[in-house]
Amino acid sequence: MNLQILAQNVRRLRTAKRLSQSALADDAGLSLPAIKSLELAKSEPRMRTMQAIAKALDVKLQELFQPVRELRTVRFRSAKRMQNRENVLAEVARWLDDFNFLEESLKKKMPFSLGAVRRQCSRSRLAEAAGLCRKKLGLKVTEPIHDICGLLEHAGVKVFPVPMASDSFFGLSVGEEDGGPAVVVNVWERISVERRIFSAAHELGHLMLHPDAYDVTKVDESKEEEQEADRFAGHFLMPNEGFRKEWNEAAGLHFVDRVFKVKRIFRVSYKTVLSRLLEEGAVDKSIWMKFNMAYQQHFNRKLSFKEEPMGIDPAEPFGMQRFDFYEDRFKRLTREAVEKDKISLSRGAEMLRIGIEEMQDLLQNWEVIL
Repeated sequence: MNLQILAQNVRRLRTAKRLSQSALADDAGLSLPAIKSLELAKSEPRMRTMQAIAKALDVKLQELFQPVRELRTVRFRSAKRMQNRENVLAEVARWLDDFNFLEESLKKKMPFSLGAVRRQCSRSRLAEAAGLCRKKLGLKVTEPIHDICGLLEHAGVKVFPVPMASDSFFGLSVGEEDGGPAVVVNVWERISVERRIFSAAHELGHLMLHPDAYDVTKVDESKEEEQEADRFAGHFLMPNEGFRKEWNEAAGLHFVDRVFKVKRIFRVSYKTVLSRLLEEGAVDKSIWMKFNMAYQQHFNRKLSFKEEPMGIDPAEPFGMQRFDFYEDRFKRLTREAVEKDKISLSRGAEMLRIGIEEMQDLLQNWEVIL
């Protein structure tokens, strides 16, 4: 029994549950000194103690003893300090290991096709960098991106949706050296689908523009790099030529309806549309106030800056739905591995982070249509 690994896992899982040492002791029916001693790796605990802790943490007993691979080439910045940063990185490492195992066992490794144009992507020419990536991916100069997850996965970028109750963390990315490239996107229910799509494109921007910034020990945001990744994402999702075409064709609409039509075509937020108008010099900074005033007059309610329209008024456009941002390659590989007996049903359940009963139900659904 490796006491250091055990101590790290108990501490990591406890903080993920937002439990104090005292609360964990109470839930497990143990003394506080026992928990403190365990997390300091001072003495080897009895198996009954570990079973009680696993039950209190709602994890399998083996999770307490498994070493977690430490990622190094990670760009994980947040506007606020995150208590569960260590847990996120551990979960991402497990997922990457599972993903790469599936690719190798099924002989379906996907090369990073955008690596060939990374050297041509300049931080001083962000629209051009986004255009180079779009061209490499076979997108036309006016074409919207209908499935950002599928597009990135086809390019060899792994996509991992993670629900995390945080309005200060939207995503992170992992370099090739750690089994990537990969982007991790927060799909918490309070984060709009438009924001999720933008986060995926934003993290792609970091992969293409800031390869030297992939260091897990760095936690503070670089305002300059964040702004560059934002501009890259805006042009990747909504290329200038396509934007001008759709904006001009909607010239006869009410200002708010015009913004919403373009927003919906390119699957971006209304803020991305307004930012593009500002970037092109078509408007000044007062556009934010003018838009909100026009929105309030149009729909008789205010729209907060963090909000996307969600169809409260029958005339108001509905927000995008969760299937507009949906990763499926990892699930598809897991299904194939189960069906080809590369992994057991229980191992498939572990990979998909679901229970065995849910996995059995999923298997029945897979068999409905081949």
